[in-house]
Amino acid sequence: MAPQETQAEPPLAEIVRQWGRIGCIGFGGPPAHIALLRELCVTGRGWLTSVQFERALAATNLLPGPASTQLAIYCAWRLRGARGALLGGLSFILPGLVAILALSVLFLSGSPPAWLRGAGMGAGAAVPAVAVRAGLGIARPIWAQTPRSRRARVLAYALLGALAAALTGPWLVLVLLGCGLLELLGRRLLGLLSGAQPWMLLGLAAAPGGTVALVWTALKVGALAFGGGFVIVPLMQSDAVSTYHWMSHTQFLNAVALGQVTPGPVTQTVAAVGYAAGGLAGGLLAALVAFAPSFSFILLGAARFERLLVDRRVLAFLGGAAPCAAGAILGAAVPLAMAFRAGWQLALLAAAAVALLVLGRGVVLTLLLAGAIGAGAALLGASVPH
Repeated sequence: MAPQETQAEPPLAEIVRQWGRIGCIGFGGPPAHIALLRELCVTGRGWLTSVQFERALAATNLLPGPASTQLAIYCAWRLRGARGALLGGLSFILPGLVAILALSVLFLSGSPPAWLRGAGMGAGAAVPAVAVRAGLGIARPIWAQTPRSRRARVLAYALLGALAAALTGPWLVLVLLGCGLLELLGRRLLGLLSGAQPWMLLGLAAAPGGTVALVWTALKVGALAFGGGFVIVPLMQSDAVSTYHWMSHTQFLNAVALGQVTPGPVTQTVAAVGYAAGGLAGGLLAALVAFAPSFSFILLGAARFERLLVDRRVLAFLGGAAPCAAGAILGAAVPLAMAFRAGWQLALLAAAAVALLVLGRGVVLTLLLAGAIGAGAALLGASVPH
């Protein structure tokens, strides 16, 4: 079979238009983003071959942070270099970022109307079920691809992640890094590490308050989130609610729901946390810090992606960190559910669990329906505390 040929590179204006279009219609998280990028770059315009696209997808899945965002930046980089990466990445991110900041003003304001509080509580009631579905979606392929001789270790990493997310809060990032290092040690590759060592970050686990704390929280989301977008939830929850008190448990549930129902990368949920911490400037700062690593990885390292795919150290580290992240997402469902403030939310959680885990319904539709039910319940007089 003849190799697939690529078409001429597009102008920068076309990258802005097409990546912006995906940013506007990309509801449904990474699977939707990847499908839209493949349809555009491979099957539609022929800008990339299927082999180039699949290897780029494999490489971005090895990086911490939002994989579909990094894939969008990488595809634009392949077409038009650094300028294409910057313009394409920003065009992909900005529509959802604007949407979530606008919704944050409504849902996180001092005294939203009762029906709006009900909508937030309804959508928030479904969030623990979303966490379970996201965690299982990551855990299943990891378990299937793990040799039987290593499954006990993988299960231990997942249990550590679940316990850390459910009980230890701000120390989850250390557990993620620790599981990766343990796997490196188990494969006798720890001595091959060079350059900056991950444990140099341990001293930053408890940053002081104010802007420094917001920057650290956003940096964890952008640079230390291994294993999928939803792992940002346990990484942010303790900082946002318990440690720095930027928002209540109910408001955090609202923020997670907003990140799921808006288009674009789930990582932009950090902008809602930033808004609660410091208004519009805080939201923009949090988004800037969270997405900066993704641009840096591509602009500084995309030319070496082929080596990344066969780097034993990277693969070994992810062999420990990825199952830990999957467990952390599952464990995050516990504190998320414990944040409920009304009994009717438990019934809504049960219904959402059936819809998502048994019937396989979409996340966005389930959250919107849960929000509509919550708004209706508030209008009928159900308890919707501030």
